[in-house]
Amino acid sequence: MTGTLFIVSTPIGNLEDMTFRAIRILQEASVIAAEDTRRTQKLCTYYNIHTPLTSYHDFNKEEKSPILIKRLLEKSNVALVSDAGTPLISDPGYYLTREAIANQIPVVAIPGASAILVALTASGLPPDAFIFQGFLPKKSGARTKLLTQLVEEPRTIILFETPYRIRSTLEIIQEVFLNRKVVIARELTKLNEELLRGTAEEILKTGLPQRIKGEVTLLIEGNRQKKHPRPNESH
Repeated sequence: MTGTLFIVSTPIGNLEDMTFRAIRILQEASVIAAEDTRRTQKLCTYYNIHTPLTSYHDFNKEEKSPILIKRLLEKSNVALVSDAGTPLISDPGYYLTREAIANQIPVVAIPGASAILVALTASGLPPDAFIFQGFLPKKSGARTKLLTQLVEEPRTIILFETPYRIRSTLEIIQEVFLNRKVVIARELTKLNEELLRGTAEEILKTGLPQRIKGEVTLLIEGNRQKKHPRPNESH
C-alpha cells in the first residue's frame, strides 16, 4: 500500500474556477508540489489551505522526484500543481508522473481549468478535432519551420506563445498560412479577457495591442481543403 499522486488542476486566472474536489485534495494531501510556490501560496491562502508546499519545477525535477516518490512509498499523498491550469500540459509534471507509475504508485487526475479548452470553445473555430503543439520554439527559424510543417494540418491548431514573440509569430503565420483564420486568446478568465479573431494580417493591423501581458493561447484554422479521419474511418 502506497500513497497517491494527485494531479490537481487549478485556475488559469480567475480563482473562482476551482472545484470542490480540488480544494479538498489540496487540504488533505501531505504535501503540495508546486511549480511556483509563491503563486500556489496565493491560491492556498484564498481557500484556507494549510498544506505544506515544496517546489517542483523543470530545473529541480530530477533532484526532487526521488524525494517525493519516497514520501509516496511511505503512504503519504502528494498533490502536484502547475503555475495555472492542468498539470503536465507544457510543464515538468510528466517526469514525476512517469516515476510514480514505474513505482506502481496510484496516479489520480483531478480535472479542472485548461487554457487549451477555454480558448478552443470560445474561439469560433471547429472544435470537433484539434492538435495541440505546446509552446512555439524561441528562434524565428525554428518557428517558421514548425508552422510550415502544420500548413496541411486539417484540424484546428492550438499553440502557446509568449507576449514578447506574438507579433513576430503572427508575421510568420501571415506569410505561411496566408488568409487562414487566427484567434489570439489572452488573459483568459480574468477581468481583461480578450479574444482577437481574424487573419494574421487583420489582427496585426487593427487588433493587437502594442504591449500585451500574460501567456497567449494561439489558434489557427485547419486546412479546410483536407479532411481529417472520422472515428469510424480506417487509418
